[in-house]
Amino acid sequence: MIRFLILAGYFELTMYLELSGKLDQYINIKYSYLAYISMVLSFILALVQLYCWMKNSKVHSHLSGKWAKLTSPMILVFPVLVGLLVPTVSLDSTTVQAKGYTFPLAAGSTSSGISQDGTRVQYLKPDTSLYFTKSAYQKEMLAELKKYKGTSPLTITSANYMEIMELIYLYPEEFSNRDIRYTGFVFNELDHEGYQFLFRFGIIHCIADSGVYGLLTTGEQTHFANNTWLTVSGRITTEYNAKLEQTLPVLHIQHVEEKAQPKNPYVYRVF
Repeated sequence: MIRFLILAGYFELTMYLELSGKLDQYINIKYSYLAYISMVLSFILALVQLYCWMKNSKVHSHLSGKWAKLTSPMILVFPVLVGLLVPTVSLDSTTVQAKGYTFPLAAGSTSSGISQDGTRVQYLKPDTSLYFTKSAYQKEMLAELKKYKGTSPLTITSANYMEIMELIYLYPEEFSNRDIRYTGFVFNELDHEGYQFLFRFGIIHCIADSGVYGLLTTGEQTHFANNTWLTVSGRITTEYNAKLEQTLPVLHIQHVEEKAQPKNPYVYRVF
Protein backbone atom coordinates (compact mmCIF):
# COMPACT_ATOMS: atom_id res chain seq x y z
CA MET A 1 0.00 0.00 0.00
CA ILE A 2 2.82 2.42 0.88
CA ARG A 3 4.42 1.89 -2.54
CA PHE A 4 1.11 2.69 -4.21
CA LEU A 5 0.74 5.89 -2.22
CA ILE A 6 4.29 7.07 -2.95
CA LEU A 7 3.84 6.49 -6.67
CA ALA A 8 0.40 8.10 -6.66
CA GLY A 9 1.77 11.11 -4.75
CA TYR A 10 4.58 11.54 -7.27
CA PHE A 11 2.08 11.33 -10.12
CA GLU A 12 -0.14 13.97 -8.51
CA LEU A 13 2.77 16.30 -7.80
CA THR A 14 4.12 16.08 -11.35
CA MET A 15 0.64 16.58 -12.76
CA TYR A 16 0.21 19.67 -10.58
CA LEU A 17 3.54 21.18 -11.70
CA GLU A 18 2.60 20.64 -15.33
CA LEU A 19 -0.93 22.04 -15.08
CA SER A 20 0.22 25.04 -13.02
CA GLY A 21 3.02 25.86 -15.48
CA LYS A 22 5.71 25.57 -12.80
CA LEU A 23 7.55 22.60 -14.28
CA ASP A 24 9.86 24.83 -16.33
CA GLN A 25 11.23 26.33 -13.10
CA TYR A 26 12.74 22.96 -12.18
CA ILE A 27 13.98 21.44 -15.44
CA ASN A 28 15.10 22.48 -18.90
CA ILE A 29 11.89 22.58 -20.94
CA LYS A 30 13.68 20.59 -23.63
CA TYR A 31 13.54 17.61 -21.27
CA SER A 32 9.93 18.07 -20.18
CA TYR A 33 8.99 14.93 -22.12
CA LEU A 34 10.98 12.93 -19.55
CA ALA A 35 8.74 14.30 -16.80
CA TYR A 36 5.68 13.24 -18.81
CA ILE A 37 7.06 9.74 -19.31
CA SER A 38 7.89 9.37 -15.61
CA MET A 39 4.42 10.67 -14.71
CA VAL A 40 2.72 8.06 -16.89
CA LEU A 41 4.99 5.29 -15.65
CA SER A 42 4.40 6.22 -12.00
CA PHE A 43 0.63 6.10 -12.62
CA ILE A 44 0.87 2.65 -14.22
CA LEU A 45 3.15 1.34 -11.48
CA ALA A 46 0.82 2.78 -8.84
CA LEU A 47 -2.05 0.79 -10.33
CA VAL A 48 0.11 -2.34 -10.33
CA GLN A 49 0.99 -1.82 -6.65
CA LEU A 50 -2.67 -1.20 -5.81
CA TYR A 51 -3.64 -4.45 -7.51
CA CYS A 52 -0.91 -6.38 -5.66
CA TRP A 53 -1.96 -4.88 -2.35
CA MET A 54 -5.63 -5.70 -2.88
CA LYS A 55 -4.73 -9.24 -3.93
CA ASN A 56 -2.64 -9.85 -0.82
CA SER A 57 -4.57 -7.72 1.67
CA LYS A 58 -6.27 -10.74 3.26
CA VAL A 59 -2.95 -12.08 4.57
CA HIS A 60 -2.04 -8.82 6.34
CA SER A 61 -2.35 -8.79 10.10
CA HIS A 62 -4.68 -6.44 11.94
CA LEU A 63 -1.70 -4.47 13.31
CA SER A 64 -0.09 -3.88 9.95
CA GLY A 65 -3.44 -2.84 8.53
CA LYS A 66 -3.90 -0.32 11.33
CA TRP A 67 -0.37 1.04 10.82
CA ALA A 68 -1.00 1.42 7.10
CA LYS A 69 -4.21 3.36 7.79
CA LEU A 70 -2.29 5.81 9.99
CA THR A 71 0.74 6.37 7.76
CA SER A 72 -0.72 6.05 4.28
CA PRO A 73 -2.57 9.39 4.19
CA MET A 74 0.56 11.25 5.34
CA ILE A 75 2.70 9.64 2.64
CA LEU A 76 0.12 10.48 -0.01
CA VAL A 77 -0.52 14.05 1.10
CA PHE A 78 3.08 15.15 1.81
CA PRO A 79 4.39 15.53 -1.79
CA VAL A 80 1.16 17.19 -2.85
CA LEU A 81 1.37 19.68 0.03
CA VAL A 82 4.98 20.44 -0.86
CA GLY A 83 3.98 21.27 -4.41
CA LEU A 84 0.99 23.34 -3.34
CA LEU A 85 2.32 25.19 -0.31
CA VAL A 86 6.02 25.73 -1.00
CA PRO A 87 6.12 28.82 -3.22
CA THR A 88 8.11 28.82 -6.44
CA VAL A 89 9.51 32.31 -6.82
CA SER A 90 11.55 33.57 -9.73
CA LEU A 91 15.20 33.98 -8.83
CA ASP A 92 16.47 37.55 -8.89
CA SER A 93 19.30 39.77 -7.62
CA THR A 94 18.43 38.87 -4.01
CA THR A 95 19.44 35.31 -4.80
CA VAL A 96 22.67 36.51 -6.40
CA GLN A 97 23.44 38.58 -3.30
CA ALA A 98 22.78 35.61 -1.03
CA LYS A 99 24.69 32.96 -2.99
CA GLY A 100 27.23 35.16 -4.70
CA TYR A 101 28.66 34.54 -8.12
CA THR A 102 32.02 33.07 -8.99
CA PHE A 103 33.90 33.13 -12.23
CA PRO A 104 35.68 29.87 -13.15
CA LEU A 105 39.32 29.82 -12.00
CA ALA A 106 38.94 33.09 -10.11
CA ALA A 107 40.27 33.36 -6.58
CA GLY A 108 38.29 31.17 -4.19
CA SER A 109 36.65 29.02 -6.85
CA THR A 110 37.57 25.56 -8.05
CA SER A 111 38.09 24.28 -11.55
CA SER A 112 35.33 21.73 -11.05
CA GLY A 113 32.80 24.46 -10.23
CA ILE A 114 31.92 22.91 -6.86
CA SER A 115 31.88 25.20 -3.83
CA GLN A 116 33.00 24.20 -0.35
CA ASP A 117 29.43 23.36 0.72
CA GLY A 118 29.13 20.89 -2.15
CA THR A 119 26.81 22.97 -4.35
CA ARG A 120 27.45 24.28 -7.83
CA VAL A 121 28.64 27.88 -7.76
CA GLN A 122 26.95 30.63 -9.75
CA TYR A 123 28.82 31.37 -12.94
CA LEU A 124 28.96 34.45 -15.12
CA LYS A 125 29.64 32.02 -17.95
CA PRO A 126 27.55 28.93 -18.72
CA ASP A 127 29.90 25.96 -18.61
CA THR A 128 28.79 22.80 -20.39
CA SER A 129 32.28 21.28 -20.62
CA LEU A 130 31.41 18.80 -17.86
CA TYR A 131 29.04 17.03 -20.25
CA PHE A 132 31.63 16.43 -22.99
CA THR A 133 35.10 15.08 -23.41
CA LYS A 134 37.66 17.83 -23.97
CA SER A 135 37.89 17.23 -27.74
CA ALA A 136 34.13 16.83 -28.17
CA TYR A 137 33.50 20.06 -26.23
CA GLN A 138 35.91 22.03 -28.39
CA LYS A 139 34.35 20.60 -31.54
CA GLU A 140 30.84 21.47 -30.32
CA MET A 141 31.77 25.04 -29.39
CA LEU A 142 33.57 25.72 -32.66
CA ALA A 143 30.54 24.43 -34.58
CA GLU A 144 28.27 26.77 -32.60
CA LEU A 145 30.67 29.69 -33.08
CA LYS A 146 30.35 29.43 -36.87
CA LYS A 147 26.69 30.50 -36.59
CA TYR A 148 27.67 33.83 -35.05
CA LYS A 149 30.87 34.79 -36.85
CA GLY A 150 31.03 38.17 -38.52
CA THR A 151 30.83 41.83 -37.59
CA SER A 152 27.11 42.47 -37.95
CA PRO A 153 25.06 43.43 -34.84
CA LEU A 154 24.03 40.39 -32.79
CA THR A 155 20.73 40.04 -30.93
CA ILE A 156 20.73 37.62 -27.98
CA THR A 157 17.30 36.08 -27.42
CA SER A 158 15.88 33.76 -24.77
CA ALA A 159 16.42 30.85 -27.16
CA ASN A 160 20.14 31.44 -27.81
CA TYR A 161 21.08 33.28 -24.60
CA MET A 162 22.98 30.45 -22.92
CA GLU A 163 24.72 29.42 -26.12
CA ILE A 164 25.99 32.89 -27.02
CA MET A 165 27.02 33.77 -23.46
CA GLU A 166 29.18 30.67 -23.29
CA LEU A 167 30.77 31.55 -26.62
CA ILE A 168 31.43 35.17 -25.61
CA TYR A 169 33.43 34.02 -22.59
CA LEU A 170 35.22 31.27 -24.50
CA TYR A 171 36.11 33.38 -27.56
CA PRO A 172 35.99 37.03 -26.46
CA GLU A 173 38.19 38.09 -29.37
CA GLU A 174 35.47 36.91 -31.80
CA PHE A 175 32.94 39.27 -30.23
CA SER A 176 35.21 42.18 -29.32
CA ASN A 177 33.97 45.51 -30.77
CA ARG A 178 30.76 43.77 -31.81
CA ASP A 179 27.37 45.41 -31.27
CA ILE A 180 25.26 43.25 -28.95
CA ARG A 181 21.63 43.54 -27.84
CA TYR A 182 20.05 41.51 -25.02
CA THR A 183 17.64 41.57 -22.08
CA GLY A 184 18.33 40.84 -18.42
CA PHE A 185 17.89 42.05 -14.84
CA VAL A 186 20.21 44.43 -13.02
CA PHE A 187 22.52 43.37 -10.20
CA ASN A 188 24.61 46.02 -8.42
CA GLU A 189 27.74 45.33 -6.43
CA LEU A 190 29.66 47.81 -4.29
CA ASP A 191 33.05 46.75 -5.62
CA HIS A 192 32.04 47.60 -9.19
CA GLU A 193 31.27 51.30 -9.00
CA GLY A 194 30.28 52.65 -12.41
CA TYR A 195 29.39 49.14 -13.57
CA GLN A 196 26.31 46.94 -13.33
CA PHE A 197 25.79 43.29 -14.09
CA LEU A 198 22.95 42.36 -16.41
CA PHE A 199 21.99 38.77 -15.68
CA ARG A 200 19.51 36.03 -16.41
CA PHE A 201 19.10 32.79 -14.51
CA GLY A 202 19.70 29.82 -16.75
CA ILE A 203 19.17 26.07 -16.53
CA ILE A 204 21.42 23.62 -18.34
CA HIS A 205 19.54 20.41 -17.50
CA CYS A 206 17.74 20.98 -14.21
CA ILE A 207 17.67 23.36 -11.27
CA ALA A 208 20.70 21.56 -9.75
CA ASP A 209 22.99 22.93 -12.48
CA SER A 210 21.35 26.33 -12.83
CA GLY A 211 23.32 29.54 -12.58
CA VAL A 212 23.32 33.29 -13.08
CA TYR A 213 24.75 34.27 -16.44
CA GLY A 214 25.39 37.57 -18.14
CA LEU A 215 27.79 40.43 -18.68
CA LEU A 216 29.32 43.28 -16.75
CA THR A 217 28.01 46.51 -18.29
CA THR A 218 29.03 50.15 -18.12
CA GLY A 219 28.12 53.43 -19.74
CA GLU A 220 26.30 56.65 -18.95
CA GLN A 221 22.96 54.89 -18.51
CA THR A 222 23.87 52.21 -15.98
CA HIS A 223 22.32 53.51 -12.77
CA PHE A 224 19.31 51.26 -12.25
CA ALA A 225 17.98 49.54 -9.15
CA ASN A 226 18.45 45.82 -8.57
CA ASN A 227 15.96 43.57 -10.40
CA THR A 228 15.17 46.24 -13.01
CA TRP A 229 14.68 44.46 -16.31
CA LEU A 230 16.46 46.16 -19.21
CA THR A 231 16.96 45.64 -22.89
CA VAL A 232 20.35 47.10 -23.74
CA SER A 233 22.46 47.47 -26.82
CA GLY A 234 26.11 48.40 -26.97
CA ARG A 235 29.57 47.28 -27.93
CA ILE A 236 31.65 44.55 -26.27
CA THR A 237 35.24 45.14 -25.22
CA THR A 238 37.52 43.16 -22.90
CA GLU A 239 38.75 44.59 -19.59
CA TYR A 240 40.76 43.22 -16.68
CA ASN A 241 38.65 42.77 -13.54
CA ALA A 242 40.78 43.06 -10.40
CA LYS A 243 38.22 41.46 -8.09
CA LEU A 244 37.70 38.37 -10.22
CA GLU A 245 41.30 38.39 -11.44
CA GLN A 246 40.19 37.80 -14.98
CA THR A 247 39.96 39.63 -18.27
CA LEU A 248 36.24 39.82 -18.87
CA PRO A 249 34.01 40.85 -21.75
CA VAL A 250 32.28 44.12 -20.82
CA LEU A 251 29.31 45.65 -22.62
CA HIS A 252 29.54 49.43 -23.09
CA ILE A 253 25.89 50.42 -23.24
CA GLN A 254 24.81 52.83 -25.94
CA HIS A 255 21.05 52.44 -25.65
CA VAL A 256 18.83 51.12 -22.85
CA GLU A 257 15.11 50.49 -22.37
CA GLU A 258 13.31 49.43 -19.21
CA LYS A 259 11.18 46.30 -19.69
CA ALA A 260 8.68 44.26 -17.71
CA GLN A 261 9.91 40.91 -16.42
CA PRO A 262 9.35 38.22 -19.09
CA LYS A 263 6.57 35.73 -18.46
CA ASN A 264 9.29 33.08 -18.12
CA PRO A 265 12.42 34.82 -16.76
CA TYR A 266 14.56 31.66 -17.13
CA VAL A 267 16.67 30.69 -20.12
CA TYR A 268 17.73 27.17 -21.07
CA ARG A 269 20.69 25.53 -22.75
CA VAL A 270 19.77 23.94 -26.05
CA PHE A 271 22.11 21.51 -27.82
